Amino acid sequence: MVSKAGGASSKERGKGGRKGAATARGKNSKLTFYALLGLIAAGGIGWIVYQATRPKSLGVVTVDPNIPLPESAGYLLGDTAAPVKVLEFADFECPACEQFATITEPDVRKRLIETGIVSLRFLDFPLPVHRNSWDASMAAACAAEQGKFWEMHDLIFQNQDQWSTNATDRPRAVLERLARSLALDMSRWNQCYDEQRYRLQIAAHLREGERRNVRVTPTFIIGSRMILGALSYDAFKAYVDSALADLQAENKGKAGSEPR
Repeated sequence: MVSKAGGASSKERGKGGRKGAATARGKNSKLTFYALLGLIAAGGIGWIVYQATRPKSLGVVTVDPNIPLPESAGYLLGDTAAPVKVLEFADFECPACEQFATITEPDVRKRLIETGIVSLRFLDFPLPVHRNSWDASMAAACAAEQGKFWEMHDLIFQNQDQWSTNATDRPRAVLERLARSLALDMSRWNQCYDEQRYRLQIAAHLREGERRNVRVTPTFIIGSRMILGALSYDAFKAYVDSALADLQAENKGKAGSEPR
């Protein structure tokens, strides 16, 4: 009787041990689940806070019309003595501007600018519909401060789909990455960007375009002609040839009018 009772007690203890272990495992699983849930929640909250505190786009910047603006010099590419001088009013977020910059402009640089025929002067013309365009103009201006405007210009257009209004309302991160890839002094670039150091310069470019009745981007002024929209290389070259012909005719006229 004693051994049977003892045996029964041993079985019950075995069952109790297994139940206890199962209960412990269940509790541990729940604790692990809730811990993971807590981490996920914390991560989600952290991401929301990060998104909320990241600087947003500069948006459409307005400037008091009574504030005197600096000279609208733009950014020059090529020899100032080149016979044909081209002005380009462009919006960094404009798809047609991106098309010209990435497809046509490389040939223009190699065949017309590097050969001394043309000089190209770029002026910002950020359109109100493109809310991130001011950010891009500011990023390029701050790169120009370190002698890298055209390198930044190229990267901004090549990566337009990453920072444009359709892609994000916080373009700063992408533009900063592009600036860093040019080995700029990022402390200087960030300070320049944060304080919007070239806001009045960009506004001066915009006002110069308005003075010249620019309404769309890109707009080119080649010699005496204003051309709206992106151009192929052949079309661009034809306008340059016309400008050269006008100069030759003008020079002949001046030579003919000189007293002998």
